Amino acid sequence: MASMYGNKLKISIFGQSHSPAIGVTVDGLPAGFSIDMDRLQQFLARRAPGQNAYSTTRKEADVPQFLCGLYNGATCGAPLTAIIQNTNTRSGDYAELADCPRPGHADYPAAVKWSGHQDPTGGGHFSGRLTAPLCVAGGIALQMLEERGVAIGAHIAQIADVNDAPFDSVNLSAKTLRSVTEKAFPVLDDGAAAPMQAAILAARGEADSVGGIVECAAVGIPAGVGDPMFDGLESRIAAILFAVPAVKGVEFGAGFSCASMRGSQCNDPYVIRDGAVRTASNNNGGILGGIANGMPILVRAAIKPTPSIGIRQDSVSLSRMEEKTLVVHGRHDPCIVPRAVPVIEAAVALALLDAML
Repeated sequence: MASMYGNKLKISIFGQSHSPAIGVTVDGLPAGFSIDMDRLQQFLARRAPGQNAYSTTRKEADVPQFLCGLYNGATCGAPLTAIIQNTNTRSGDYAELADCPRPGHADYPAAVKWSGHQDPTGGGHFSGRLTAPLCVAGGIALQMLEERGVAIGAHIAQIADVNDAPFDSVNLSAKTLRSVTEKAFPVLDDGAAAPMQAAILAARGEADSVGGIVECAAVGIPAGVGDPMFDGLESRIAAILFAVPAVKGVEFGAGFSCASMRGSQCNDPYVIRDGAVRTASNNNGGILGGIANGMPILVRAAIKPTPSIGIRQDSVSLSRMEEKTLVVHGRHDPCIVPRAVPVIEAAVALALLDAML
């Protein structure tokens, strides 16, 4: 499987949702960096399941065990490998899915590609569970970037039809990013939290699900970081964001809104602020020609509703080649968005660290 990413920084994700463990190997980390394990665990806890009424009831501690790559608590130059034990699996809930694929999930194309040998339990290698080791690597990347003066943070921009206030794309600060990531429900406008949570609980009560948008920003990336074309910052960030399960759209800056603007509106005029070249607006999201221009990097990821829902759905029996109905069992998030916020931060951090190295 092509579960690898990166140029200077090589990341490999392995395991399945219900295998004994899942994990990550990271090659290319600079030697001599001391990882703050307490901060890393706090970061992983933001993604961990089973913490509230609007997430899955599956509970996992998500404590990484480092097998190699560290010496006296610091990176030693060798590939770093960490695993996370899967301790709370119920594989029987997925017995029917090998023959009757879930609409909206990878069950059917995976069965075709691997001739029925794929692991269907818990979604196998396609499960959102695999974002836990991604967050191990990304949590380390966040700490390394912070040492380089770069801060990254994200918030819930939208759930269902409820919107949060957007980031200030021009005057965004590291303090703002820190403050929103420290919230139990990461929104800029605290008044948006209750209606968002109500939308999630309403969907759960109807055995359904809802999606949303995560907005992520990075400040402190110097102008000149990145490359043109295939190794551009947008290319690198989009590639790893689309590896996050359920992400169906990515836009930078004003994104698709640029299509309805004129050039005179979309262009970001250059100005001098505090002796540095800046732009008066940031419709291009801090990236031009694949290279950072010194403004905040701004990206949004659209996340679809959880495909595993309790409502009866139309599907097929692959063994009998006939249509049938399916009711999905098991424990699933009625909305992936809140737990996806740190995952998006981790993904953006890995892309930017890879580019800076």
